[in-house]
Amino acid sequence: MSSRTLYQKLVDTHTVSTLDAEHVLLYADLHIMNEYTSPQAFAGLHEKGLGVRRPRQQMGVVDHVIPTKPVPVGSRIIEIADAARQAANFTRNCARHGIHLFDVHDPVQGIEHVVAPELGIIRPGMVVLCGDSHTTTYGALGALGFGIGTSEVEHVLATQTLVYRVAGNMRIVVDGLLGRGITSKDLVLHIIARIGAQGARGCAVEYAGQAIDALSAEARMTLCNMTVEAGARAALIAPDRTTLDYVRGKVRDLDARALEAACDAWSQLRSDDDARFEAEHQFDASSVAPYVTWGTSPDQAMPVDGRIPEEQSGSGPDAATLRKALDYIGLPAGAAIEGTPIDRVFIGSCTNARLEDLRAAAEVVRGRKVAPTVRAMVVPGSGMVRDEAEREGTAQILIEAGFEWRQPGCSMCLAMNDDVLAPGERCASTTNRNFEGRQGRGSKTHLMSPAMAAAAAIAGRIVDLRKAFAHD
Repeated sequence: MSSRTLYQKLVDTHTVSTLDAEHVLLYADLHIMNEYTSPQAFAGLHEKGLGVRRPRQQMGVVDHVIPTKPVPVGSRIIEIADAARQAANFTRNCARHGIHLFDVHDPVQGIEHVVAPELGIIRPGMVVLCGDSHTTTYGALGALGFGIGTSEVEHVLATQTLVYRVAGNMRIVVDGLLGRGITSKDLVLHIIARIGAQGARGCAVEYAGQAIDALSAEARMTLCNMTVEAGARAALIAPDRTTLDYVRGKVRDLDARALEAACDAWSQLRSDDDARFEAEHQFDASSVAPYVTWGTSPDQAMPVDGRIPEEQSGSGPDAATLRKALDYIGLPAGAAIEGTPIDRVFIGSCTNARLEDLRAAAEVVRGRKVAPTVRAMVVPGSGMVRDEAEREGTAQILIEAGFEWRQPGCSMCLAMNDDVLAPGERCASTTNRNFEGRQGRGSKTHLMSPAMAAAAAIAGRIVDLRKAFAHD
């Protein structure tokens, strides 16, 4: 058999049949659903008189529309009528088909891509599907995860399979080590800025190199989560000791003997030494600075000590895109982004709402206060993250600094719930997309790491974390 990449091995082991030169029928080990991409899929099943093929391999989470106001667990009420209908419909559909649902009042409820790994149900070698593009998160644990459309959700529910177009193979090698205070969020923004929003289009990206090896499992999730913003169809990191230690600490349904046997098998999941990648990129982690976006696409990002690109002459598509982004974001070409005043700070989302992210923010704000001109909020990624942050004191540090400590959910990552920016408000955000209106109509979003967002909250403006707290 010819040498294969990790991606090809995962596809091969889950191929039910080959349909043609580009497509296979792919088996899914796990299918995760939320309240906003599943209604039409269930309606299609019901119209056809079909049931759910394997209910125990489905999981539901109410996360996008749920409010995150700091109320007691179990007392949350979705006040937006359309959102409440979506959640109620989702609850009925899951109950009808015997699908486990983490609903509004479940203490484990949170963001699907935070909840699933913490429950120990994401494991190396799996294929995981979800009607959400950031399902690439699970590649951090050596699982092939990717988002699917509504019609595909219906097909998976009915058959536990997917008609799948096989992706190309890309490898991104990151050597060296990240500097103090530099995170995987900075690294992925650096990569996206370099290769572009379509730089990995049509590809499954495998990450490798010294810098990747040094990342924690949670930091790897941030990296894989945002790789879709470069157009990637999947992101993968081969399982190593970090992966196995994380999974060992989460799995609850295997005894010690079975778990060790599984770990032995998982540790073999890697690309062959002579496997062929159609495209490769190399980066030096030691050259990565704290990154922040200046425009309306994740690839419109730069080091915080850099300057916004100068507007190009001419009328080509690049010039038009630049002008449109600058007009929307309200910053002049050629200006420094450091020092830009901000109105809001949001720390949360499936990209950066894990315990490690909250700890990083707390370290920055310990003993300090949020600027009086800023409203800052922290939304944990799950009930488990929230509980642990409260037990260990991380939450209290954030609260004492002046952050709102809220209930879990997608929150201000997207304007589908109560947490919405007002027109014109400028937000330092740990989310994954800075599109026009993403956090609210007319809102202005600057993506950055939790530590950088926390520093902006204290300063009241975008700052270079390395300089702002250099005396610490």
